[in-house]
Amino acid sequence: MQLQTIGIVGGGAWGTALATVARRAGRDVLLWAHEPETVTAINDTHTNPTYLPGVELDRAIEATSEVSEVAACDALLIVTPAQHVRDIVGALQPYFHNGRPLVICSKGIEQTTGFLMSQVAADVLPGATIAALSGPSFAAEVARQLPAAVTLATGQEDLGRRLSHALSCPPFRCSWSGDVVGAEIGGAVKNVYAIAAGIVVGKDLGKSAQAGLITRSFAEMARFGVALGAALETLIGLSGLGDLVLTCGSEQSRNMSLGTALGRGAATAEVLAERLSVTEGVATANAMVEIARERGIELPIAEAVHAILTGETSVDAAIGALLSRPLRSETR
Repeated sequence: MQLQTIGIVGGGAWGTALATVARRAGRDVLLWAHEPETVTAINDTHTNPTYLPGVELDRAIEATSEVSEVAACDALLIVTPAQHVRDIVGALQPYFHNGRPLVICSKGIEQTTGFLMSQVAADVLPGATIAALSGPSFAAEVARQLPAAVTLATGQEDLGRRLSHALSCPPFRCSWSGDVVGAEIGGAVKNVYAIAAGIVVGKDLGKSAQAGLITRSFAEMARFGVALGAALETLIGLSGLGDLVLTCGSEQSRNMSLGTALGRGAATAEVLAERLSVTEGVATANAMVEIARERGIELPIAEAVHAILTGETSVDAAIGALLSRPLRSETR
C-alpha cells in the first residue's frame, strides 16, 4: 500500500502540528476537525488560531468535517483526546478498509475499561493495522520546525519502517519499534507524573526535589509498564523516559501547569474549567491507579496525584506522606 495520503483525525494543537509534519514529508494531508470554525480557518486562512495560534500552515493542507472523507486516506493518525477515541474510531468504522494503518497519537488510558488506546482501536476496528506514535514533542515546537525525535511503534516491522519514512522530514525524526504497549504506556503515564512535577514547582520545593521526583516517577513508570507487558528498553527510550523528562520539565505541558496551579493552592475543577484543551493526566491517573490496585503494583506517587485530584487529600498531606515513607533500597 502506498502511504501518500495521510488523514489526521483531530484538529487540536498536536493534530495540526502532525499535519504540518506530514506535509513537509511530501504527503497529501487531509485533517478532520470536530469544530466547524477550525475547518473553516484551516481552509480559508491556513491557520488554526484556536489551538495552534501564530503558526502559518501549508496551503496544501486541507480540512474537513466529514469522517467519510478522511477515512479514505492511505493511513490515519488518531489525534483526539484519549477518552473520545472509542467514539471517533467508531464513527470511522462504516468507511474503514481492513488492513489500513491506524496510528494512535492520543496519549492516555480509557477510564471505563482500563484499555490503552491501541486496545480501544482494535476493539472497535478489529481489521485495522494498529501503530502508535509517541515521544517528547510539544506541538508548537514541532509546528515551528524545531528538532524533535519520536517513536513509531507497530508489530509489523515493514510497516513501521514505511510509516516512519512517510512521516519523517528533517528536523522531525521517527524511529520505529515493535513495542506498541511500551510506547503507549510511556506516553500515557508521564502525564500523571507531570502533574506531580508541577506540584513540586508550585510549592517551591526546589530543583533537587524536582529531580528526585522525576527519577522516582520513572521507577514507577517502569514498574507499571513491565507489569503490563512493556519492554524496559522501550520505557528507557524516547516514548518513556524522553517524554517524561520533557513533560515534567516545562509548563508548556498542560499537565505540569495544572500541577503548578495545584501547588499554589488552586482547585482542580477551577483550573480545568478555564481550559479549552484536555489535560489527559487527570483521567489517566484514575485509570492507572485502578489497574495498579487490581494487579498489586506499588505506585505511591501516582496514588498521591490521584488522591489530590479527587480531593481525598491535600497537597501538603500528600507531600508529607511521601516524604515519611519508610526508607528502603533504591532498587526495590
